Amino acid sequence: MKEFQVNGVNLQCYPLTAAQRIHNYSIKYCPYHQLLNIGTGLYIRQETDFDILREAIYEAINRFESMRLRFLKDEDDTVYQYLVPFDDRDIPFYDFSNWNEEDAHNEMRKWTAVPFRRFHSPMNQIVMIKLPDGYNGIYLKVDHMTMDSSSIIAFNKDVLEIYCAKRYGTDYPKPLQSYIKALEKDLAYEAGSPAKQRDEEFWTGEIEGDEPIYTDFNGMGRLITQRRENNNPNQRSAVVTSLTPEASISVFQLEKEPSDRLMKFCQDNHVPMATLLLMGLRTVLSKFNNDEKDVSIKSCVARRGTLLEKFSGGTRIHFFPLRTIIEPETTFLDGLKIIQEGQNRIFRHANFDPIEFTMRRAKYRKFQPGASYESISLTYQPLTIKDDTAPVPDIPYKSFWYTNGVAAQPLYLTVMHHVEDGGLSFNFEYQKNVVTDYEMEYLYYYLCRVLFRGIEDGNRTVGEILEMV
Repeated sequence: MKEFQVNGVNLQCYPLTAAQRIHNYSIKYCPYHQLLNIGTGLYIRQETDFDILREAIYEAINRFESMRLRFLKDEDDTVYQYLVPFDDRDIPFYDFSNWNEEDAHNEMRKWTAVPFRRFHSPMNQIVMIKLPDGYNGIYLKVDHMTMDSSSIIAFNKDVLEIYCAKRYGTDYPKPLQSYIKALEKDLAYEAGSPAKQRDEEFWTGEIEGDEPIYTDFNGMGRLITQRRENNNPNQRSAVVTSLTPEASISVFQLEKEPSDRLMKFCQDNHVPMATLLLMGLRTVLSKFNNDEKDVSIKSCVARRGTLLEKFSGGTRIHFFPLRTIIEPETTFLDGLKIIQEGQNRIFRHANFDPIEFTMRRAKYRKFQPGASYESISLTYQPLTIKDDTAPVPDIPYKSFWYTNGVAAQPLYLTVMHHVEDGGLSFNFEYQKNVVTDYEMEYLYYYLCRVLFRGIEDGNRTVGEILEMV
């Protein structure tokens, strides 16, 4: 921690955490500075008092410390973060009620592609929105170094509950946790703690064990081509990055009834939904790669296990490879247990710096620049705005995720619940030079086939499912 003078005031400034350094590393080497922008929209079909909504937004910002984060850079080019004590900048209002709705969403996609000033500047933008057909709400753009999807949902929920408390007299939301306390806890871990030393030993063992193999979302062609180009028939990693990170999003909506079947299977068998999705995805990759038994996926770890972590905002996501070797005679249920055991091992050591892990692995394996064993990253986001404790649970909602136009990873799948009915939304964000929308549709089709063949009969073997799909 250092003290810097900002606008004539001495402020305590903190180093970046490992989760923030992931994003800072990306922005440092990417000319597209909108890379870290996350644009979302939450709209409610109800007559809205925008004066009260503005008051609720201001109050939520001042309750939510990470919405008041700022960054600075010292003379050594090191980035620090600090909090401003309050934020009272203007909250604008846009009336799109007479627009074609898709044109309105396209306008907000343009907003999402506009980068923030990186230093001594707000790292979010909030706009009150009026859409056609009676839907009103907020557009929110944040910088990923300050917020992740859990934080965004928690902030939107806070705004909604404050608004309802002010307008309808419903219960006021509970106090939030301190971002600074969570930050200090993370920095204490990084300062040579015994926990970090244990995690370092674990990940060193993972790096130096037997070598995984790359499995592509589009089959074996990429690995075979690179083996030929490098005159190395035993090559097991592959380069899947693009020098042009222009991106798009393909969104597929799974209806409520089949989504409920997946949820019921998870409840009946005490299986987390993230585990089921990973089992489906790794089986699809196996199918596409000549029934390969050894499959690795980059898995998201939210790191929000405590009350402090859940309710302090910020960005806490770490990514680590989940590698599974599943024999064809393994049943679907036993495969889920293997994945759950793998996840638990990762969770126990997930505070380690993912950038440090990635660089150590690349050095040990003598990777080409951009090489990996994982072709796809997965995030499952279980939180929703609409739940049993929501103050006005019967109001129709719409939620949107707006692309910023670029992506740091070739393919990133985020699975979320619809706020309207609890169905599942599969959001494939991909670099357009590496992936096509047709390939995403193909991947989604097979993912659904695997998932539903598996939950029909958990005692089916993986080999049987591969033959069926």
